[in-house]
Amino acid sequence: MGKFELRDKIVLVAGASSGIGAATVEQLLGEGARVIAAARRMERLQSLAKDRPGHCLPLQLDVADPASAASMVERMPEGWRNIHGVVVCAGHDVGGRARFDQADADTWTDIIDTNVNGTIRVCRALIDQMAARGTGHIVTLGSTAGLRVYPGGSIYNASKFAVRAFTDGLRMDFAQTDIRVTEILPGLTRTEFAESRWGDGGRARNFYDNAPGTLAPEDIANAIVYAMTAPANVNVSQLLVEPTRA
Repeated sequence: MGKFELRDKIVLVAGASSGIGAATVEQLLGEGARVIAAARRMERLQSLAKDRPGHCLPLQLDVADPASAASMVERMPEGWRNIHGVVVCAGHDVGGRARFDQADADTWTDIIDTNVNGTIRVCRALIDQMAARGTGHIVTLGSTAGLRVYPGGSIYNASKFAVRAFTDGLRMDFAQTDIRVTEILPGLTRTEFAESRWGDGGRARNFYDNAPGTLAPEDIANAIVYAMTAPANVNVSQLLVEPTRA
């Protein structure tokens, strides 16, 4: 079989307002897909969708809000509801890179709710139509933090280990269908992630600058598109992407 064609397929990207999500929107559009760019920050989504009517649809979505996730399909125009694929990039580590006793329980559980429950909510909102068709593609964003634990990462590590288990289980649930399920596991990627973690742009820049190597959001978007355009009989189950100098 040849490359799977995304042209005219509808793909929803959750967490599309910046970083890996925004880069994924751009690359999917380059493949000819029709992309639903979903996130909380509508002004950024509208900038992504500018001059792309019929090709990019901005959609307000807060994955941590059950009502927002559950209603997202009914809030789309009719012509955008036949969704082939979903890429769940939404996540954060606000308050992270700290010893467990240095933040309160609500800080830690908010990370779990967004990274784990948010991923579950988005997938649950879209899985029925994929199951009815027997085809589709779900891509979750894991992390090397879901493979290796580090000091100060107990909660973020826990969230990404959970995403990995959820994605593996989802793949098994639909193994007798043509629904493909992929987990992308990026290494350190230079995005707004570190700044949102600490609320300090200078500290975030130093964090990335002092790393042996970092990836760009486009590197991870490339990996996502690679998995989604693999021949239909091929499921790229997990794809670990790390800097050459790590």
